[in-house]
Amino acid sequence: MRILLVEDDTLIGSGLQRGLQREGFAVDWAQEGDAATLALRTTSYGLVLLDLGLPGQDGLTLLARLRQRKDDVPVIIITARDAVPDRVAGLDSGADDYLVKPFALDELLARMRVVRRRQAGHSQTTLRVGPLRLDPAQHRVWLHEVEIPMTAREFALLLELMQQPGVVVSREQLEERMYGWNEEIGSNTIQVHIHNLRRKLGTQAIRNVRGVGYQMGEID
Repeated sequence: MRILLVEDDTLIGSGLQRGLQREGFAVDWAQEGDAATLALRTTSYGLVLLDLGLPGQDGLTLLARLRQRKDDVPVIIITARDAVPDRVAGLDSGADDYLVKPFALDELLARMRVVRRRQAGHSQTTLRVGPLRLDPAQHRVWLHEVEIPMTAREFALLLELMQQPGVVVSREQLEERMYGWNEEIGSNTIQVHIHNLRRKLGTQAIRNVRGVGYQMGEID
């Protein structure tokens, strides 16, 4: 999943970016409200982590304008403002959650999973397609209850497809969701990951819809 991190503090921002990247996320980091607004207008994100005290356009204004133009990307506010009125204002402006600094990365990750499950309209903590089971929290995959080792990129790609089992996802969409700014993507990178997943899960696990993209297939 590709995330937009909006945080002006260099130390906090770099630490969060590294931590989230280690968890397999693609993370674009904007340090000003105007830069974040431009990123949100030009790129599709799975989630936004939004600080409030930003140079130029502040976080609440950015969030309000985002919701005014009917953009429903999930937003978690991350801020040092812990007063009840600040929390209320953030949530009433359209945030999906509100997390006060300092916080543990594990708590942020858990809140991100909750928000994503809520957006997807299900409450299950694991994803299933036939005998295939994926646990986003543990970054683990099982086929017929046998654990299948995955690289971070393979896991991220499989997660994207399993979240929408009946939907065809194009190569371009997968690249956009899995890679952030300044990350090099080879012309056949997605195809290589698909090949490796088929080798591990079965040749029919991922269908190639010619000229369109990929979707979850049948798993024996």
